Amino acid sequence: MAKLELTQPRITRILDAAAGGKNNFVADRDAVRRYDLAAPVTTAAARAVLHYVGRVVRHLAAAGVDQFLIVGSGVPSGLPAGGQLHDTAREATRSPAARVVYVENDPMVLAAARATIEPVNDLVRVVEGDVREIDDLLDDRVVRTFLDWDRPVAVLLMSTHSVNDDEYFHYVIKRIRQAVPEGSYLSLLQTTFDSIPPELLPAIHDLLAMTLPGHAIRTREEVEALLEGLVLVDPGLVWVPEWRPHGHDIACRDQPGASGNYGAVAHIP
Repeated sequence: MAKLELTQPRITRILDAAAGGKNNFVADRDAVRRYDLAAPVTTAAARAVLHYVGRVVRHLAAAGVDQFLIVGSGVPSGLPAGGQLHDTAREATRSPAARVVYVENDPMVLAAARATIEPVNDLVRVVEGDVREIDDLLDDRVVRTFLDWDRPVAVLLMSTHSVNDDEYFHYVIKRIRQAVPEGSYLSLLQTTFDSIPPELLPAIHDLLAMTLPGHAIRTREEVEALLEGLVLVDPGLVWVPEWRPHGHDIACRDQPGASGNYGAVAHIP
């Protein structure tokens, strides 16, 4: 069982705090303030990430996928009522029985989601797990039985920042490709400093080391290397506001690089 840490910020709770959610602590809100002081785009970047994930779910659901394994999204409470990712999947899918499994390793997120979502939605499950333990995650009893692995599954990896070892990252992608059936999809979200002005980089690196030690940052070239061999859905690897933008998603639209994250979706043939 993961340990609840009140004084150390966690990226999923920081994302939730920046987006106006309630599943966070003082340490997470303090981290948001520090990042805003260093580069005043944290709130907009958080919303850009949430909007991106929502568009990915909506696009894949509209394409006929009705099963989603979402790893590390934080089950953000900053989304509007009825606008959670499982709500988006249900509304956009061609099947009224879209199933979603959230995988989280933060105790607060787990407890909140299990208390507020599972009791009222038979088509959602919340599982404790970690992308850094991909074999255990894919072998989890709920993951294996709640989803039908004979039909396409969309796997959304939102916590790639926690995987520092690129060799292991390649293994994660390999295992997912082996596990999912034909016609499935894999989505990645990756934090980057590619758009940070050089004069701000030292302060941002110091702040990251203090608030989120071990958080993996990758350049576009490094992300491209991880995606080698995958068939990317148009528009490919882009800043998250640029991935199939929607008219209502205005966060970082004029400055996509300010989102600080790349996104991509791959089709598993």
